[in-house]
Amino acid sequence: MRTLTIATLAISLLAVVIAGVGLAKWSEAESAIAARQLSPAASASANERIGTSALGPSKQTDVPTVARDPSIMPPQITRTEPTTVEINTTVKELTAEIADGATYDFWTFDGTVPGPLHRVMEGDTVRLTITNPSSSKTPHNIDLHVVNGPGGGAAVTNVAPGETKTFTFTALNEGAYAHHCAFAPPYAHIAQGMYGGIVVEPRGGLPKVDREFYVMQGDWYTAGAFGDKGHQGFSGAKALAEQPEYFTLNGHVAALTSLFPLRANVGETVRVFFGVGGPNIGSNFHVIGEVFDRVYSGASNTFTANEETWYVPPGSVSTFELRLDEPGQYLLVDHALWRVAKGALGVLMVEGAWNPSVYLRPPPPVGASH
Repeated sequence: MRTLTIATLAISLLAVVIAGVGLAKWSEAESAIAARQLSPAASASANERIGTSALGPSKQTDVPTVARDPSIMPPQITRTEPTTVEINTTVKELTAEIADGATYDFWTFDGTVPGPLHRVMEGDTVRLTITNPSSSKTPHNIDLHVVNGPGGGAAVTNVAPGETKTFTFTALNEGAYAHHCAFAPPYAHIAQGMYGGIVVEPRGGLPKVDREFYVMQGDWYTAGAFGDKGHQGFSGAKALAEQPEYFTLNGHVAALTSLFPLRANVGETVRVFFGVGGPNIGSNFHVIGEVFDRVYSGASNTFTANEETWYVPPGSVSTFELRLDEPGQYLLVDHALWRVAKGALGVLMVEGAWNPSVYLRPPPPVGASH
């Protein structure tokens, strides 16, 4: 794959936005971006503080990727009475690619980053069981930010390899929340990919929408430089210095572009549960070419209307709702935009007819094909 300088990368992204290219061209552009080969001069100053290590060859992968498809969602709640909800989650320590040609040793809930989105209703009794297979090398647990109790459940769910633990809590507070492994040191477990979300809907459920998506951003600290091929080991020094080499949306630099782009249609209403696993760096979530009709962190009745960019801190999930007016490709970004060059990028593909009363495109040049 060809090497991209930062300038070339920025121009490529701008061209995608302006031209509204088709999926085939987008995949070609994204493949180049995913190569992660920024020029040595551009990345040298960032790496001088800590340095980088030469990588060994890529490891054999357990799965090709831990990237989570953002369209895989639990059904929206329609009931009005609380019930008992069973949640079962299994720790999976896996080697997979974090970028094209670069492998990484992930720790996950149920084999994806983020782990599955859990969905309950306000007032529900939740019985959660966590299993750590005997094949694991490390103890783990789970801390859910929705839990009212010491450790958010972590204190009673420590599971060594081969163990299973169960605890029960009541979902008292409506909203969307993060969960993560909190086994000591918790930041190391989060840094390996052990985070996810849980939504507590109001009685009767949230207002219905046509489509829902689930996205979580993470920052990754690798021994090698951003874009290096081979096996990327974890760098505690870079994590302590808060100097990530990669950012991902859903566990791979191309998760929401060439692997699992979001798809919807003109006229549809969309809800995005967007969270940040971290461990260190929040996200300034923005969809280029759209305005969020409603954004809320916490209960749905606390929403902010007509928001452009919303900060989501590490260890948090916010809810974004919008209606799609025009077809085209809409980029999901962290609006601290240099992070796009390290993987904080997704795409929403919208199909349908143009509405010239909303967005009037200039006519094509004479002789150009439509």
